Amino acid sequence: MEGETTEDTFFRLFGEAAAQLRQGFARSIGMSVQRVQILVRLHRNGETSHSELRQTLGIDGASITRLVKELERDGLVQRRVDPADNRYTLASLTPAGTRFAIELRERHQDYQERLLDGVDKQDQDRVLQALQRLRDNLNRGDADT
Repeated sequence: MEGETTEDTFFRLFGEAAAQLRQGFARSIGMSVQRVQILVRLHRNGETSHSELRQTLGIDGASITRLVKELERDGLVQRRVDPADNRYTLASLTPAGTRFAIELRERHQDYQERLLDGVDKQDQDRVLQALQRLRDNLNRGDADT
C-alpha cells in the first residue's frame, strides 16, 4: 500500500493472517469461532463457570449465556448452578460434547497440517523464533510503561 512502511506491511499482513486463521477452521466446520472456543475450553478444563469463560475468552456475559444455552440445546453442554455459590452457573460437556470436542481436535490437527503443506520445518522454526522475539519485545515494552 502506498506510504506503508515495511513494519506497517508486516503487522498488517500478520494481523490479517491471524484473523483468517482464527476464523478459518471454525468456518470450515460450519461453526462460530466462539462456539468452538467454548467447546475446546470445556474439554481442556472440565466444568467451568460462565464467569470464567467470559474472562478467558473475552466474550461478554450475555453472549456466553446465549452460546452455552445453544450448545446445551444441541446436547453438547450441560449447565448447573454452582453448589458453592448459587449466583454462578457452571457449564460442562455432555458425553456427546466430549466426543464432539475430540472430533474437533482431530479435525483441527488435519486442518493445521493442510495449512502447513509446503512450509518446511526450518521455515516454521524461523517464524516461531520471530513470534517469540515479538512477544519478548512486547513484554519488555509493557514492563517499561
